[in-house]
Amino acid sequence: MYSLDWSFAYGAPLGACQFKQQPQDFIVEEILPFEPKGEGEYLLLFIEKIGENTDWVAGLLAKHAGVAKSAVSYAGRKDRHGVTRQWFCVTLLGLADPDWAGFESDSIRILQQIRHRKKLKIGALKGNHFTITLRDITANQAEVEVRLQTIMQHGVPNYFGEQRFGHQGRNVAKAVDMMQGKFRLPKNKRSIYLSAARAWLFNHVLSQKVANGSWNQYLAGDVLGFPDNNSLIFDAADEVLLARLAQGDISTTSPLWGRGLPKVQHEAVALEQQLTEPYHDLCDGLERAGLNQERRINRLIPQDCSWAWQDAQLTISFTLPKGTFATTVLRELFECIEPSRKWSETE
Repeated sequence: MYSLDWSFAYGAPLGACQFKQQPQDFIVEEILPFEPKGEGEYLLLFIEKIGENTDWVAGLLAKHAGVAKSAVSYAGRKDRHGVTRQWFCVTLLGLADPDWAGFESDSIRILQQIRHRKKLKIGALKGNHFTITLRDITANQAEVEVRLQTIMQHGVPNYFGEQRFGHQGRNVAKAVDMMQGKFRLPKNKRSIYLSAARAWLFNHVLSQKVANGSWNQYLAGDVLGFPDNNSLIFDAADEVLLARLAQGDISTTSPLWGRGLPKVQHEAVALEQQLTEPYHDLCDGLERAGLNQERRINRLIPQDCSWAWQDAQLTISFTLPKGTFATTVLRELFECIEPSRKWSETE
């Protein structure tokens, strides 16, 4: 019932590739939306970790600094199966910088440390820069080049990545069971399942819009959004807005379900009501959970793109805004085959 088989914007993948065969095949670097001040009660640490879990590294930092684990924060979790360079924050109210001698290892390095005036909170990112190596590609290089150019110019559907839904989408089914009162969960687990259900409903609506060709077209009453923040445009589209939509400056949106009236009207709301009606129980559950109606952009256009071939190997680099997924870009190119690993619901 809760399929993860989303529509493709440009046809089926052009072939297959080997993905994340070694940590260096997937490199991601966080981009902060601010410049650290160099002073304050909070120590920001830019850390490179290889094959390590974000929460586990946060625990190591707390233990080494002699502070509670709650005193260590980060802007977002990162996939442990790769090389990730991300920011952590250690709250040091009235304390000196810890001595980090002996903290680093073969898999953890401190690249930079600097004081700041505010605590680093979840979501406090501008975006992420990815460098991804895809191996043993079974696709025609000329066709891949054409598809890449299309993606970089017109973008891809902004689906939530499959990792949001748990192994074989089980987090969505668990969310439904939880909504029906079949079991209770602690707050952190509950939020994981609610997030999966909400993301699945967004992907479903967007997938149907991709299938009928409306995902990147303005419909009467639609709401437009910006790719690098949560700002929305509620005004009816005029020639200027439609030109910005065509240029990729702004995007049409789909619902992140919750309480309250739909933010769209007219033709746009009629379509979304039609697409969500078969899942009214899921919608009701998200509303009862206290989530509010929000919107997410339909189109994801990678920035700062470059790529290079070496025989059947492709290395591609691009930057994405926070809350979006590199795998969403790759799926429009190849079926990406990963090594078998123990599944993690959170990374």
